[in-house]
Amino acid sequence: MTADTAHTFQTYSVTTHPSQGVTNVAALRAQFAGLGIDGFIVPHEDEHQNEYLPDANERLAWVSGFTGSAGAALILKDKAILFADGRYTLQSREQTDPSVFEVVDFTATAIAEQIASQPRGSVIGFDPRLHSPAALKALQQAATRVGLNLKAVDPNPIDLAWGAARPAQPMTPVVPQPLQFAGVASGDKRAKLAESLRQKGVAAALITAPSSIAWLFNVRGGDVIRSPLPLAQALLKADGTAELFLEPAKVTEGLGEWLGNEVALKTPTDIPAALTALSGQGILVDPNWSSAWWVEAIEGAGASAVAGDDPCLIPRACKNAAEIAGTTEAHIRDGAILSEFLYWVATEAQTALPSEIEVAQKLESLRIASGLVKDLSFDTISGFGPHGALPHYRVTEQSNIRIKPGNLLLVDSGGQYVDGTTDVTRTIAIGTPNAEHKRMFTLVLKGHIALATIRFPAGTTGTHLDVLARQFLWNAGFDYDHGTGHGVGVYLGVHEGPQRIAKALNAYALQPGMIVSNEPGFYKAGDFGIRIENLQYITDAAPIAGGERPMLGFKNLTWAPIDRSLIEVSLLTEAERRYIDDYHAEVLRLLSPRVKPEVADWLTTACAPL
Repeated sequence: MTADTAHTFQTYSVTTHPSQGVTNVAALRAQFAGLGIDGFIVPHEDEHQNEYLPDANERLAWVSGFTGSAGAALILKDKAILFADGRYTLQSREQTDPSVFEVVDFTATAIAEQIASQPRGSVIGFDPRLHSPAALKALQQAATRVGLNLKAVDPNPIDLAWGAARPAQPMTPVVPQPLQFAGVASGDKRAKLAESLRQKGVAAALITAPSSIAWLFNVRGGDVIRSPLPLAQALLKADGTAELFLEPAKVTEGLGEWLGNEVALKTPTDIPAALTALSGQGILVDPNWSSAWWVEAIEGAGASAVAGDDPCLIPRACKNAAEIAGTTEAHIRDGAILSEFLYWVATEAQTALPSEIEVAQKLESLRIASGLVKDLSFDTISGFGPHGALPHYRVTEQSNIRIKPGNLLLVDSGGQYVDGTTDVTRTIAIGTPNAEHKRMFTLVLKGHIALATIRFPAGTTGTHLDVLARQFLWNAGFDYDHGTGHGVGVYLGVHEGPQRIAKALNAYALQPGMIVSNEPGFYKAGDFGIRIENLQYITDAAPIAGGERPMLGFKNLTWAPIDRSLIEVSLLTEAERRYIDDYHAEVLRLLSPRVKPEVADWLTTACAPL
């Protein structure tokens, strides 16, 4: 049994009502006087710190019109600022009213800097349910430095202004995730994590991250688009029992039996009493993934909030054998679909010259036709030419252009399957690539190969490995401004922590079973973009002939041809050529039996040795 998510797939229209910024910002400001505030912080995140949100929690989109998956706004009495990062340069300006909103780059300190620029004595409101303690601390420090006050407000003034027009909260059924895919029974997971709670000296852990709840109880839902997640909370006790707080409408027949006698199924209204029952004891809460409101609720119930990592964080990231087997199969299945798509781009699309939207729709239609995909894992990035130079470009009806010979098409996409989550990027030449295209593609490819083939000792973090993917670009005087790799779940979120490969410091060591992306890139503003992305998982430490220490490594998950016409073979070493030839031989072996005969014939050519 799997979650019937009934998600809609990608849309390309952009709601750009010129009056939205004026009308909704004015409606929000009308709430300020009653709450005693001079401004209000609007994060993108919701009560569950989600990246992708149900419609009812799209507060940032309601007030600004901006629908990107990351951003924030600061609404003041006489000024409105939208913070959007480089992924959404075009979209943020398309979707906001320039007469109302100033668009500012969303850096780590951008909101704090804007708060600090307000007049001394100003009162800036915030909803503690929408900010993690870690994020809120930085804002409070900035306000204190300049004599401002941050004020927690309840109810949220956006919810008041939105009123009856606000969509209802999702009530998607929560269903079991079969043990054949989960790999480890929930009771065994809870028993292992309970031991860690006892070692920390706490009575329980408050779990609020939807992905942790889905993983811990071996369930899936559909409350969050692009991710099969249930919105819920849980208390995991130090004796291995648990309380799961679900809206009754989400409880499906047989769910209680699936959860077992050690899990008490309760409603969200039961949470205060459950916290009070732990009065005088310590409750672990993650300051990065739980909202500040929960810390207040714990302390208000007479318990002690103990800051620490969500106990599910590392165990969830380190996939078990069944999860690795499932995601391996999902990636082969998805690779066959992607090969059908790449065949279409290499043949029909080269003469029909479709638009960016038509490209994305073609790939989406192939995934849907499989009858196995539950949802996209994120909105497809289909960027041609200059749009490919925007690393996380999202095509809309307003920005849509047609492909044409002489430039590159970048397509980044993925699917949610009951046994795995995929994320893959291919850059494809339309017509004949020029020498610059080939040189830069090959420099990116060399970095991709270096990261795919490295062996490394236990204790290594993604920060240590990031330079491997950048070295050839650096030596030529180039770089890219996004991370090299993010964690990925198994029929969970396409972006999963704590592992990451990036310049930014990351304290979490890479461990066996963790899945990470390998996606170096190059972006020439206004001209073209290149990214090559596969997913890979970390293997157990093994000895190397003649070496002294066992070393971890990566095993590839993603199988799809890499455009050979873009490879400048003279820039590759013999080992790099051998890697590409071996990779393509495996693509051919795995995918040929799963595709149409004409696609299998094309694969033979696309995967020929260099």
